[in-house]
Amino acid sequence: MADDYLVRIGRLIRDARQHRGWTQSQLAEALNTSQSAVNRIERGNQNISLEMIARIGEALDSEIVSLGYAGPMHLRVVGGRRLSGAIDVKTSKNACVALLCASLLNKGRTVLRRVARIEEVYRLLEVLNSIGVRTRWINDGTDLEIVPPAELDMEAIDAEAAVRTRSIIMFLGPLLHRMERFRLPYAGGCDLGTRTIEPHMIALRRFGLDVAATEGHYHAVVDRQVRPDRPIVLTERGDTVTENALLAAARHDGVTVIRNASSNYMVQDLCFFLEALGVRVEGIGTTTLTVHGMPVIDADVDYSPSEDPVEAMSLLAAAVVTESELTVRRVPIEFLEIELAVLEEMGLDHDRTPEYFADNGRTRLVDLTVRPSKLEAPIDKIHPMPFPGLNIDNVPFFAAIAASAQGQTLIHDWVYDNRAIYLTDLNRLGGRLQLLDPHRVLVEGPTRWRAAEMMCPPALRPAVVVLLAMMAAEGTSVLRNVYVINRGYEDLAERLNTIGAQIEIFRDI
Repeated sequence: MADDYLVRIGRLIRDARQHRGWTQSQLAEALNTSQSAVNRIERGNQNISLEMIARIGEALDSEIVSLGYAGPMHLRVVGGRRLSGAIDVKTSKNACVALLCASLLNKGRTVLRRVARIEEVYRLLEVLNSIGVRTRWINDGTDLEIVPPAELDMEAIDAEAAVRTRSIIMFLGPLLHRMERFRLPYAGGCDLGTRTIEPHMIALRRFGLDVAATEGHYHAVVDRQVRPDRPIVLTERGDTVTENALLAAARHDGVTVIRNASSNYMVQDLCFFLEALGVRVEGIGTTTLTVHGMPVIDADVDYSPSEDPVEAMSLLAAAVVTESELTVRRVPIEFLEIELAVLEEMGLDHDRTPEYFADNGRTRLVDLTVRPSKLEAPIDKIHPMPFPGLNIDNVPFFAAIAASAQGQTLIHDWVYDNRAIYLTDLNRLGGRLQLLDPHRVLVEGPTRWRAAEMMCPPALRPAVVVLLAMMAAEGTSVLRNVYVINRGYEDLAERLNTIGAQIEIFRDI
């Protein structure tokens, strides 16, 4: 292997380690090697096998190189270009993964329309296939058909795919009705700091589920004698926590009341899907859900998940930071009203069409046209709240938007332990962001963006925010190892190119 390749690989490993927040000693411990060996690798002074690169990538949850196919994907961005025209919002990533987990409730055939073709979905499909579920893309690859087996083979579960998605945690709710003992690999996904699953356990224990976490797995045992005899009060109004409780309640033979429930978009889509299966759910869109469960669900169901409000916010932010006029079609307006209210106060020039329904017949959509605007920093801080507040996943986009506005904006990302830290990557592109603590960032605008080459942050939304800033920066930028973006967005670079961006996909290993 040529010396320059060793140096380039070493830099990739170093950047991935630093983004993970690890020291060389921590990486060495994970690899069962010495800190000096890691140091030599990162400086390009040691030959390194593809097997070792793959091990490092697995330890850092970063696709530095993958054996058996082309290496990690990078993006080369020619910035400073105006966007124009119109672009449609794709179906919701978070709804799609919840519905894939929910398909385990059904003995019949499930068809999901216009499923997001993203890495998170692919990982879940690999897991489902490994335990015996038959899946296939139909209608020219647009829709997904899911047929479960009579018995699931949990011993054959694809652990490698499972640990790369946090969505695997939502298998607990459906599986507790199918078997008395099973195990799941630890949930993975974005690197967003410590995220306990205890709120899930508090809810699911009421259905007899007991989980012990040892040796990289959740070991689950179900006591059929335990049944919820009073309302379940969630200790965290989280989306996946609510979904897990719903999945458990759907096949509980009785009525389950769930309080302090999330009423966010993916939860509503799951409720609509459960209704299509025959499960009655009262209180959709509120924080109290009443589920009339069915011990046996055997239905051939055809369902269309609604559009993704976070992708819609991504596209709106792209228009703002590139000072473009752009129409974003099929925006689920109910889940962006707070964000738009904040942007209006900042001076955003936009208009919207009358509302119409998504293909599920329930979610309200509009088409939004955004125009170049002279933005002022908001008076109040930007902070997330459970729906109907400002969406947790939309907070990072306000970092790029605030950097385009006149004045100082305080962003308080209180939900995750370290996601705010990744927003300071915008400083490498000319941003002026000051990290006040692991949750608060002060953004100074306006910004004269400049091109740079950098490693993709290991968290989905901050990674996209960096890409948007590169689109606004004059010159050519490179964003390396964009697997995390592909986890949540379908063909994002190609779709941005259709509205005027210039983004090239390439691989160099």
